[in-house]
Amino acid sequence: MPDVRLSSPQGKWILLTTVLGSSMALLDSTVVNVALPRIGRDLDADLAALQWTVNAYMVTLAGLILLGGALGDRFGRRRIFVIGVLWFAAASLLCGLAPNAGVLIAARALQGIGGALLTPGSLALIQASFHPDDRGRAVGLWSGFGGVGAAVGPFLGGWLVDGAGWRWVFLLNVPLALLCAPIALRHVPESSDERAHARFDVLGAVLGAAALALLTYALIEARGASWAVAVSAVAGAAAAVAFVAVERRRTDPMMPLDVFASRQFTAVNLVTLCVYAAFGGFFFLAALQLQVVVGWSALAAGTALLPTTVLMLLLSARSGELSERLGPRLQLTVGPLLCAAGMLLMLRVGPGASYLTDVLPALVVLGLGMVTLVAPLTASVLAALDTARAGLASGINNAAARAAGLVAVAALPLLTGMGEEAYRSAAAFDDAFGPAMLICAGVLVAGSVIAFTTVRRPAPDCRRPECRTHGSVLAPPLEAEGRVRQA
Repeated sequence: MPDVRLSSPQGKWILLTTVLGSSMALLDSTVVNVALPRIGRDLDADLAALQWTVNAYMVTLAGLILLGGALGDRFGRRRIFVIGVLWFAAASLLCGLAPNAGVLIAARALQGIGGALLTPGSLALIQASFHPDDRGRAVGLWSGFGGVGAAVGPFLGGWLVDGAGWRWVFLLNVPLALLCAPIALRHVPESSDERAHARFDVLGAVLGAAALALLTYALIEARGASWAVAVSAVAGAAAAVAFVAVERRRTDPMMPLDVFASRQFTAVNLVTLCVYAAFGGFFFLAALQLQVVVGWSALAAGTALLPTTVLMLLLSARSGELSERLGPRLQLTVGPLLCAAGMLLMLRVGPGASYLTDVLPALVVLGLGMVTLVAPLTASVLAALDTARAGLASGINNAAARAAGLVAVAALPLLTGMGEEAYRSAAAFDDAFGPAMLICAGVLVAGSVIAFTTVRRPAPDCRRPECRTHGSVLAPPLEAEGRVRQA
């Protein structure tokens, strides 16, 4: 049984290690959007390249995050976590030194692989290391500090872009990794899962990532209507079909399809796809709108987006408590509607917009909607399957959220008629931003309807989320498995 106490020196080192590791991924998910206009100008990149700068990372992260968790269970969570941290840092260095958009996009894909290795291990290390009496407090501190990192991300990103330059958005990860990895090797005990003995579903992971990449390419490049787009779309669909076939036939699949026999699990993941598609599209476009159209600096744009994350950090735990008393259905119905209202309020954000009267009200309403829905969403996912599969349920839900976000980033410019150079023209970008917000609001309303018609109150003895305080706006928090052994 894990026996490290939080008050001990080792306990504090473990907490610091996991906070540093998770902060690298959280910071990266929030700061890059703010840097996109400057990246585009410096590298002479078109809108498609900016979409790929976001999506190359999300493709590999979403496609491989379940495999990353399985690798930690088998070969040791500390070992895979450290590999992920160092891999992430090396890829970040390559991002920071990229001479052109192509190298940056390739480095971002490599960065996503590192994120898939370190992200599942951060919370798992806490669960595997701390004494059961201290685990809840350790998770609370970890998620709280991680939320602070997510909240600081847009501000820090804007400050770096306007000061040292956008490359430091990525280079900042290198010293964090050089601090994190040695502490982990010295102070974090190794752990693994005694049940993890099956073969890895590498084929499933490759097919899943390939399907996402090919379909994303087809959506981003569809403006050209070329044969490459058509072939990519067909190949992506074929890879998706092959992924389902492989997962159905394997005895040890990465994503067992029988989990979707649970109507509640399927329904909550459909809600997840809707809300996180809207969130992914919103945060990609809003950072550009505030800089390209409103004319703010990167620092001003990043700071402007802080309210959503701060509200989640302050109120997510209370939202979870409310969900336990009332059941998740009400919040999963009302939350997306509040988010939709926030995005409709963003229609007022155009040239000469005021932060206090135009931007802030929209972000506060959006943030309150996110607070309302994210905690019960996680709780419903965990409650839909038996306790032994809680980690799997959370991993699938997290991957679904990230996949939804990357599809939105790929599809929204196409659906709204954004040209390749739209982000260089305030008028062109503003013309497309309004329809994009309407689409996002519509998708959120669809998520609300799904929740109202399908989500039911979970059993009283179901698994409850351990991570109650969080600030991530692009994916729900991960939950770890419960059974571990010391290596």
